Amino acid sequence: MSTGAGDGAGDGDPKRLGIYGGTFDPVHWGHLLLAETAREACELDEVWFVPSGSPPHKQGRPLTEPRHRINMLELALTGLPWFSVSRIEIGADQPTYTVDTLKRLAAMHPQSELFFLMGADSLADLPTWRQPDRIAELATIVAVNRGDSDAAIPSECDSFADRVTLTQMPASGLSATDLRERAATGRSLLFRTPRAVEIYIGEHRLYVSKAEAAQN
Repeated sequence: MSTGAGDGAGDGDPKRLGIYGGTFDPVHWGHLLLAETAREACELDEVWFVPSGSPPHKQGRPLTEPRHRINMLELALTGLPWFSVSRIEIGADQPTYTVDTLKRLAAMHPQSELFFLMGADSLADLPTWRQPDRIAELATIVAVNRGDSDAAIPSECDSFADRVTLTQMPASGLSATDLRERAATGRSLLFRTPRAVEIYIGEHRLYVSKAEAAQN
């Protein structure tokens, strides 16, 4: 597995690159299954996980330090050479927007075709993002349905519906919110995230309240 994907000079060989953004706080099996579903459905050469620096839609919740989120991703992706981690959004002082990240990646990898991966349940919100039509110009939008029913492209996305690909993954019911709550209350994370990530969370006492951490 390579790390730092998308952070340096452009590559010479054209590729079909999946770009999967998120806080990954923490990464879990649902994230990996979504990425693999999209990779197979769209015949992607690689999928780059892009941990958010300062996502504009989550300004109210403090994120776990980037180094921990990156370390957990690297542990989760070990042995999967078609998956890698990009630090392109890490270190930004201002909110990071998907359209700006895609612009940078398109400029650095002009020979490659970009595919932006997201959950189909978030597709209806995409028109409220910064420059959604430009996002669709820069990358094919791969919306992965994480539920049991078939997804449809909402009418709000009509202006770029021809740039949206829908695909289906098995329902998992996993969420990073649930994992954080389980870790905070000392409950098991087994089979919810890769074992190496579970161990890392315990060793670094992530998601434990500062008050509780101070008592130990």
